[in-house]
Amino acid sequence: MGAADIVPGVSGGTIALLLGIYDRLIEEIKAISTALSKLGRGDFRGFRRRIGGVNWSFLISLLVGIILAVVLLVSWLRDQIRDHPVIVSSVFFGLIAASTLVTRREISQWCRSRYLIFVGSAALTFGLLGIRSGSIENPTTIVVLFAGALAICAMILPGISGSFVLLTIGLYDHLIGVIERRDFAVLTVYALGAAVGLCLFSHFLHWLLSRYRDYVIAGLLGLMTGSLRVLWPWPTTDGGIEDTRLEIPHIDEVLGASIAAAMGALGLVGLVQIASRFRNFDKDDALETPS
Repeated sequence: MGAADIVPGVSGGTIALLLGIYDRLIEEIKAISTALSKLGRGDFRGFRRRIGGVNWSFLISLLVGIILAVVLLVSWLRDQIRDHPVIVSSVFFGLIAASTLVTRREISQWCRSRYLIFVGSAALTFGLLGIRSGSIENPTTIVVLFAGALAICAMILPGISGSFVLLTIGLYDHLIGVIERRDFAVLTVYALGAAVGLCLFSHFLHWLLSRYRDYVIAGLLGLMTGSLRVLWPWPTTDGGIEDTRLEIPHIDEVLGASIAAAMGALGLVGLVQIASRFRNFDKDDALETPS
């Protein structure tokens, strides 16, 4: 999830959905948010009860993995995006395209209304991703706070990456520079904004998933499909993944891009197979454990 969130156009939420931990992740985040709200109201007993029910081993292991990926891979991935934009775009294009096909199984039954939500969401996402602002070099603290909140909301939505939201509002380069310089003061502001945004948005998303899951997944599939615009390997300039203006493929690059896209799709299928085996192992282990 951490590696995915570094790349504009790829969402860590997509990985969570494919690996079967998306609903669980949203539920745990909501539980923490509820505990914090009780603490804010002075209900210490309710806070202890809620916070004690959180699956910390799941969340901490996930968070450690994300942080390690960001710290270790951010510079390398940024260099690859700059030096090999077509190949990198193609790999992730194939990965997300395969993701949309695999994720269709998350919907119990397709019907006209769900197809309409899927198509509408894809079209809206495709159009909105063409909008970009210029880079902001010295944002104010309030701007950074709101950017953190907005990016984290996108980060947990399959199909919309927090990286691309930051790129759209002109703060992607600023955040990457902050991470590379280890500027912990500014990182703390981003983190505070992310924490507030995550707490508020998780309640709304959990409510939607608990009542209208198939419709929500149809909308998320649309987000994933529309986001392929970001990963089209041939933008009108040399901006690579950071450019959403589209151009026809370059003939001399089509074969290499196709192979890279196929590798991305196969890698995704392999990842899903591994995750499925782990889920089956956990289920068998739970059945064998005496009550």
